[in-house]
Amino acid sequence: MNGILKKVLTFFVLPLVIIGLVIVNVLSIMEPVKFNKEKDYRSELAIQQLKDIRTLEVAFKSVNNRFTASIDSLVDFYNNGEMEVIMQIGSKDDSAAVAHTEQVKKANKKITTADLYEMYKAGDKNLVFSIASKVPVKESVFTDRENLDLSNLKYIPFSDGEEIITDAVVKTVSGVPVPLFEAKIPYRFLLKGLDNQLRINLDAERRDQNKYEGLQVGSVTAPNNNAGNWE
Repeated sequence: MNGILKKVLTFFVLPLVIIGLVIVNVLSIMEPVKFNKEKDYRSELAIQQLKDIRTLEVAFKSVNNRFTASIDSLVDFYNNGEMEVIMQIGSKDDSAAVAHTEQVKKANKKITTADLYEMYKAGDKNLVFSIASKVPVKESVFTDRENLDLSNLKYIPFSDGEEIITDAVVKTVSGVPVPLFEAKIPYRFLLKGLDNQLRINLDAERRDQNKYEGLQVGSVTAPNNNAGNWE
């Protein structure tokens, strides 16, 4: 009986145990690989959102002289706002056109840029000047992005509705008021549903390196030229 049991253990049970251990070992190796692959994929999407927020914040500031902590305000600004753009008429390298423009200005010292523009439209193509005009924000930013939908811009991907953390302040730096903003996406929201222990380990590693536990663009504590922490 003992001999039969020994054979059963040797030829059936032991191989199954070995196979089980191999499977467990492979899974333990593959789980971090799977985690990092998904982290990179999700981070790519989140980084694009933060870049879009940065683009809108810079455009918003150019009009309002400040940043905003409201992504809803940024989306409204994109959909309904206007920006001033400088349009260059003629070439400053065209010395003949520059001289002609100076003659026109000397002949009428009260002439305005708007007057020059009317003369240009009427047929005088030898004028050189720049004129400011307002255009919809949609015609100034993201012009290479077709069918852009910003309705979900404030939501962190894969987080079941968690919102990107934002802030905007004006700080005095060397006696000068400096508008600052930041937008943050914590890994605990972005990596929701993945291996939680690996995510905890990632956060701990970031803290040990004095880095934010997630993705961030801009900073309200230290001016960084609106850089992203992935750059």
